[in-house]
Amino acid sequence: METAPKPGKDVPPKKDKLQTKRKKPRRYWEEETVPTTAGASPGPPRNKKNRELRPQRPKNAHILKKSRISKKPQVPKKPREWKNPESQRGLSGVSVGPDGCSPVTPLILWFFSKTRSRLEVAEAEEEETSIKAARSELLLAEEPGFLEGEDGEDTAKICQADIVEAVDIASAAKHFDLNLRQFGPYRLNYSRTGRHLAFGGRRGHVAALDWVTKKLMCEINVMEVVRDIRFLHSEALLAVAQNRWLHIYDNQGIELHCIRRCDRVTRLEFLPFHFLLATASETGFLTYLDVSVGKIVAALNARAGRLDVMSQNPYNAVIHLGHSNGTVSLWSPAMKEPLAKILCHRGGVRAVAVDSTGTYMATSGLDHQLKIFDLRGTYQPLSTRTLPHGAGHLAFSQRGLLVAGMGDIVNIWAGQGKASPPSLEQPYLTHRLSGPVHGLQFCPFEDVLGVGHTGGITSMLVPGAGEPNFDGLESNPYRSRKQRQEWEVKALLEKVPAELICLDPRALAEVDVISLEQGKKEQIERLGYDPQAKAPFQPKPKQKGRSSTASLVKRKRKVMDEEHRDKVRQSLQQQHHKEAKAKPTGARPSALDRFVR
Repeated sequence: METAPKPGKDVPPKKDKLQTKRKKPRRYWEEETVPTTAGASPGPPRNKKNRELRPQRPKNAHILKKSRISKKPQVPKKPREWKNPESQRGLSGVSVGPDGCSPVTPLILWFFSKTRSRLEVAEAEEEETSIKAARSELLLAEEPGFLEGEDGEDTAKICQADIVEAVDIASAAKHFDLNLRQFGPYRLNYSRTGRHLAFGGRRGHVAALDWVTKKLMCEINVMEVVRDIRFLHSEALLAVAQNRWLHIYDNQGIELHCIRRCDRVTRLEFLPFHFLLATASETGFLTYLDVSVGKIVAALNARAGRLDVMSQNPYNAVIHLGHSNGTVSLWSPAMKEPLAKILCHRGGVRAVAVDSTGTYMATSGLDHQLKIFDLRGTYQPLSTRTLPHGAGHLAFSQRGLLVAGMGDIVNIWAGQGKASPPSLEQPYLTHRLSGPVHGLQFCPFEDVLGVGHTGGITSMLVPGAGEPNFDGLESNPYRSRKQRQEWEVKALLEKVPAELICLDPRALAEVDVISLEQGKKEQIERLGYDPQAKAPFQPKPKQKGRSSTASLVKRKRKVMDEEHRDKVRQSLQQQHHKEAKAKPTGARPSALDRFVR
């Protein structure tokens, strides 16, 4: 029997019979609760449930709860407002929040928080990189030198004595003259670190020294004509092109090897990253000797007569040869023919030099012209200058300065920077020697130019010629013997094969499709079949009598038909593509085009 509750202050009035809560059936373990009288005060809560039926209160109604412990009046909470879900949707049917915008789900919030954290990490890494770059900039404390005249003074009129007087004592000690007129003329070569100097006279005098401290390493007389001299990968080994054969000496002057396959050598060039010694001979052969294993890698016949003009490109290790017909040929040990031929002069080529970036090549010929060519694919002359007597020797510095030896005069031209070609309009420096020039080379990491002539060796000061900062792990002038040995082992492990020498080193990262297809055809012709061809389809045997001969043949024919359809489909697509290309763009389509085959 349902009993209606008495209307009180805390109970809402009865509105509808349907809202009344039905009495739940009493279980056997529950006891009936006795309702309290109207005048009695409510006691503490009991464990027994009150089974008194109360009407169902509406959702938006709120009843004050009495605190069990505190007697203070409890502040009623603001009831939640009930909203019609249809009113929260926009015109497009998307739910809209209270501010008129679409609601944001927790997944979207998490995604954008992750994106923000990634941006913060990227900004932190960028800031750390900037700090490291600023700190490394502090390590590059040296700046390139320069020479400026006062009030528009021409720097070409400044002599070496004035420069020596103006610089400090340590720099002034780098200018010296070795009077060796008895055994001249001399060819010279600096080591890669720029610390050691080797020179050889025409009459057999060979010497090597630490030119900074002036400490002599070795001095011998080979009793034979010396045509050229080169340091190998370190200052411990020395290659000397003598009258008949090529000889290898150590830093004590002891002969280690006599290479008789390289005979009548006129010029030497060493490729440090490939451990190759390139030799040019009177017989017209260009020979590559691998000094790490002592074997001849390639012997190329240039078919251009005597070879006495040779230079290397430090960027790609390509050898440049100058010929008597005015051309310069570019060679690689991987090719029996020249990579390129450039017609440079109307007469024979006297000297060739390539800058350290491999961008510009300077040549001089019998026509008394000095030209600078662009090697970035165009091979066109950028600037030309006619010299009174012509240049017999050329050399580039690390900072892009160009020096030319004309008789007993040395002229130096400078450009706007390392990556710009030198300007041939006005010389940067000029110096007169005591005899005709026979060899030129800039010292690495030093503002010094070494000149070999008939009177001996001259070390000139050229401000702004060398790179001021060196890589201590690659070319360290102050390395010890132990460091040199460790560097030598590392360099041998990282040796670049001779087959990778090409005009564009970036092409090594690409796939040569033409050579790949040609090699595949040659392999098919040699073997008589294609080893990479797809094997014919062989159906797998099945059970329950489904592997009969007729079913196997039927399955094979089905696969063959599918392959044939694919081939026909591909050929039709190619044919349509060719027709679409051959069809003029301005032609209007016609209904008769369907009959065109």
